[in-house]
Formats: sequence, C-alpha cells, structure tokens
Amino acid sequence: MTTTFDQRERAFEQKFAQDEELKFKAHARSNRLLGLWAARKLGLAGADAESYARTLVTIDLDKPGSDKVFEKVSADLDSKGIVQPSHEIRQIMDEFTVRALAEIQAGR
Repeated sequence: MTTTFDQRERAFEQKFAQDEELKFKAHARSNRLLGLWAARKLGLAGADAESYARTLVTIDLDKPGSDKVFEKVSADLDSKGIVQPSHEIRQIMDEFTVRALAEIQAGR
C-alpha cells in the first residue's frame, strides 16, 4: 500500500533526477557553445571547430565541476597569441550557460 509520504518521496526523487539531467545537458551544451566560440577565435571552422567543441565537452565529462574547460580555452587562446582576459572568458561561459539552459527548457 502506497502512502502519501511514499508518493511525495517518489515525486521529489523524480524531480531531482530531472533537474540533474537538465543541468547536465545544459552544461554540456554550454561547453559546446564555448568550444565553437573559441574555435572561431582560433581560426578553426567546420569539422575542426566541431571537434574542438567536442573536446571541451569531453574534458568536462572526465572532471565535472573543475576548471579544466576554462584552463584549456585560456591556454589555447594564449598559445595563439589571442588576448582574452580571464574574466571575459568566464563571463562568456556564464552567458552560454544561461543560453543553453533556456534553449533546453524551450525544447531546442
């Protein structure tokens, strides 16, 4: 026999799982957008740009929540002599996170 408490607990668990999945998808999409942005700065296009973007998504899968994505983008831009202050890269990362979340919530 299922109690109201059990139903509420299951609903909470489902909501938590949905929220975590949404965060995961938004974060992956955000990293992809960042990768495409950085690829343009690095002079990459087409398949090379897509490959670079996938690299950023993969880096974050290996160590979620770390600064590895930021560090890679920053180092890659620096290695090509492209001046992009750290705070601007972080701001762009934040903007892409907001955009990715909005796109996913809108079903895109």
